[in-house]
Amino acid sequence: MLAAGLLCVLGAGIGAFRAAAQPTPDTIRVTLTEAVQRALDVSPEVDRRRAQQRFAEARREQAQANRFLTDLSLDIASSFAPGLDNVPPGTPEDELYLDPDVTNDWSPGALRPFGRAEAVARQPIFTWGELSGTIDAARHGVDVETARVDQKALEVAARTGELYYNLLLTQALARLAERTADVVDRAQKEIQRLLDKGDESVDQADLFQTRITEEEVKRRTVEVEQNRATARSALRRQLFLSDGTVVQATSEELTPLTSPLHPDSLDHYITLGLKNRPEVEQAQAGVRARKAQVDVAKSNYYPKIGVQASLSQGVTLPDRPNPSNPFVGDSFMGTGTRTGLGITLDLNFQQTAAKVEQAQAELSEVKQQQTAARQLVRFEVEEAYRNVIVAEAKMESRDRANKISGEWLRTEQIDFDLGFGDTENLVKAVRADIEAEARYFEAVKAYNVAVLKLLRTTGTLTDRIRNGTLVDTTSTQK
Repeated sequence: MLAAGLLCVLGAGIGAFRAAAQPTPDTIRVTLTEAVQRALDVSPEVDRRRAQQRFAEARREQAQANRFLTDLSLDIASSFAPGLDNVPPGTPEDELYLDPDVTNDWSPGALRPFGRAEAVARQPIFTWGELSGTIDAARHGVDVETARVDQKALEVAARTGELYYNLLLTQALARLAERTADVVDRAQKEIQRLLDKGDESVDQADLFQTRITEEEVKRRTVEVEQNRATARSALRRQLFLSDGTVVQATSEELTPLTSPLHPDSLDHYITLGLKNRPEVEQAQAGVRARKAQVDVAKSNYYPKIGVQASLSQGVTLPDRPNPSNPFVGDSFMGTGTRTGLGITLDLNFQQTAAKVEQAQAELSEVKQQQTAARQLVRFEVEEAYRNVIVAEAKMESRDRANKISGEWLRTEQIDFDLGFGDTENLVKAVRADIEAEARYFEAVKAYNVAVLKLLRTTGTLTDRIRNGTLVDTTSTQK
């Protein structure tokens, strides 16, 4: 009757699945810290944000390079130059320009190679904040992209941690289910033995019930095996491992994270969140960048002062006569230079005013985003904090219930062995013990995920992973 009762309990409770296969050469065992770190290293989501960060850094370097020699260029062109026609014999080359009959000869046979090179350098002296504002905006743009990288890293770390604990939960339930399957098998054999012996304490109804329970266990076995395969596949894909790789958790037990709540409670975590959350830093950097862009737009109201220098050299082969007269020059020969101070003023003041208004509107938008980001962080931290309290209380309650059910089962087993126990009470005790242990494992997993979420909402999860200060589990378990 005890064996039949056990089968009834197990049929209504947890399904069993078989022991895991022996590790293959492609099996990888990882701790929580190793899994999260690998996910951060290989995640294309994070890499995409890093690429955007590198783009912003290159844009900052470009803005900084514009501070000195804003325009430095070298232009080289080559073509053909004409020869000279009607040149009087014996006329000195530097006097040919005085003869009105001398003309350019564009006939194909008279053409000769011609080349010109010109170097130009422009250096701004005073731009009313345009250069400095552009550099500041680009620098704060890098801060924005850096914060976006950190934000995505927090998301990936939290998701990986949850997948890791999903796998640990299946391992814990697997061990529980293994014991259950053994009990089902022993109970069926014991009932058959008693029936063969003619024991009146069991009958065919007990055997049929055992067989029905066995089918229920088989059905649940398939379901749990598929869930476990899904958990492994999810973690493997998060770590971007090959399909032939089997991922296993290094930890053999699912135990709570050692992360007691800070004595200053909620205010402490809200302060951490406002200090460390990338969304807040992103909004702050965005405000600074938009302020700099407003200054850049306003600079167009004022004249820009700068200096420019250019040097050009034209050469025709063979050499054309190049008169040395200061009032006469040949565009196909000689050296020229222009150097001086210049002032540039954009007279489209209405357009400038519109650009300033646009920049100020964008600044106002980012300020509102900053306010919203701070409020969102406060809400998410408070929600995560209270969820940890609830999850911790539930876990502790499940732990106490698990211990109580264990004591109850041991008491009923002793009474039954002594001959004055009640079969129905023993069956209830077995059911309570199995269900309590399964619910405890689920509560531990929920608590650990809640802790990871609290660390994510405070912006400290990835830092603790990188610094090795995230302790995977406690050393105690029921």
